[in-house]
Amino acid sequence: MAATTESAAALRPAPPRSRARPFSSPSPQVPAARPATTPSDPEHPGPLLLMPSSLKGLGQAWLSSSSMALSACCSVSAWQKRLPVLAWLPRYSLQWLKMDFIAGLSVGLTVIPQALAYAEVAGLPPQYGLYSAFTGCFVYVFLGTSRDVTLGPTAIMSLLVSFYTFHEPAYAVLLTFLSGCIQLAMGLLHLGFLLDFISCPVIKGFTSAAAIIIGFGQIKNLLGLHNIPRQFFLQVYHTFLSVGETRLGDAILGLVCMVLLLVLKLMRDRIPPVHPEMPLCVRLSCGLVWTTATASQNDYHVDANQELLAIGLTNMLGSFVSSYPITGSFGRTAVNAQSGVCTPAGGLVTGALVLLSLDYLTSLFYYIPKAALAAVIIMAVVPLFDTKIFGMLWRVKRLDLLPLCATFLLCFWEVQYGILAGTLVSTLFLLHFVARPKTQVSEGPVLILQLASGLHFPAIETLRDIVLSRALEVTSPRPAVLECSHVCSIDYTVVLGLAGLLEDFRKQGVSLVFSGLQAPVLHTLLAADLKGFQNFPTLEKAEQYVRQELGMEPYNVCEDSVPEHKVTLLTA
Repeated sequence: MAATTESAAALRPAPPRSRARPFSSPSPQVPAARPATTPSDPEHPGPLLLMPSSLKGLGQAWLSSSSMALSACCSVSAWQKRLPVLAWLPRYSLQWLKMDFIAGLSVGLTVIPQALAYAEVAGLPPQYGLYSAFTGCFVYVFLGTSRDVTLGPTAIMSLLVSFYTFHEPAYAVLLTFLSGCIQLAMGLLHLGFLLDFISCPVIKGFTSAAAIIIGFGQIKNLLGLHNIPRQFFLQVYHTFLSVGETRLGDAILGLVCMVLLLVLKLMRDRIPPVHPEMPLCVRLSCGLVWTTATASQNDYHVDANQELLAIGLTNMLGSFVSSYPITGSFGRTAVNAQSGVCTPAGGLVTGALVLLSLDYLTSLFYYIPKAALAAVIIMAVVPLFDTKIFGMLWRVKRLDLLPLCATFLLCFWEVQYGILAGTLVSTLFLLHFVARPKTQVSEGPVLILQLASGLHFPAIETLRDIVLSRALEVTSPRPAVLECSHVCSIDYTVVLGLAGLLEDFRKQGVSLVFSGLQAPVLHTLLAADLKGFQNFPTLEKAEQYVRQELGMEPYNVCEDSVPEHKVTLLTA
């Protein structure tokens, strides 16, 4: 009764307030309605007239809903969600400017040699790597949701580009525009949740295989070999076949560069992270060491839809400056974080540095040795190979080794086939768990089935077979209780299957009752008006009721408890 009184009070119109409403306009003058007269001809009834109060109520409701929708779209939080720069720009300080400058300089000195090297992986001239390195720096300042993430060419993306561009820059630019349009559309349609269906074992298998493919693909440049095919297995065969043709100068230069990069990485590991209170010269020296070392992967929790918008717009705009497809970089993101970046504004320094190198250093790119670029690439992709993931999955869940191995092995044939195979295996596992939910069965005079997970339409036939084989297809049919506290939603197919089960039990003269149904599920079953449907709040009460029907023990139940619950749900 108290709940009913509160509901009625909530539905009463609020008293008028003296303050003016936003977006208010003078109410239109509605003429008074004349009394409706009943026509003499029943086939031509008189017009239906609305009272002025009804028109005013409809107008006020429409105006209120329009004002709420407009205020929600134009609110500060909505603008900050779409343009994250508005959230941090008003609080920007001189201290943040210093830290962002150091981080942007560090990332800029990292991205220039990496971009030149990754263009080689993509099968494009070196300058196309720099064409792809600066657009994301400027776009992400306005649309990015993480202060650490940097956009630009990466080793894995360059590998994927090499399979579809056939060493033609025009195809790479077209691919950039098309991929940007698709990513932008996915962001606008809020399809970022599709990325959740790519499991961690698939990602780890792909990145580990890509590290081997990219790293071994640079052996030919490291040794100065020529006429080596790009297909991985043929590449391995011809590389070992031509190892006798190694150019000593290229090999020595490449090995020296790798040793220097390894030394710088060891120095990086012993240098503490950059803090704002450090002197400027110390922060600059730390940042310079970080630029030449490849960092490990960091974990970030960002808005997937907003990131798709940022990457999609970057690729679309980048196609107008001859960029090939870009994405977020693992290594440079870690460099950015460890350099003490405070806001995405560090990308402005990185982009300006890349533009300066394009303006003044383009003519010198021809003289960069391929062996040095190969050393940069090899040292950059080594951290992508996760040596611990196999042992971790063996200890945690061995079944996850299947999509990992499927992705890892098939990527050596074709990278796209490996990703599709791993995603398909993971999806099959997911569908199997949906179609075959775990069910705990308790035997006895009353069969009790406890569903340990949700109940969806692929699982209803399995549940039906279990119930029929355990309860009805026996010498003496017995009643059953379905404990459904873990079921949060059902569909029409499930409703039909449960109706069939109730009918089978009714024909055998025994009861099938439910317990613990959540409100949305109970409302759906009550709306379906199933014959013989009974639900109890707890398993103990349901079992007690069934035992009372069998004459095993008395059962006392309030007569109006179930109908009152039914009326309450249907009213809601």
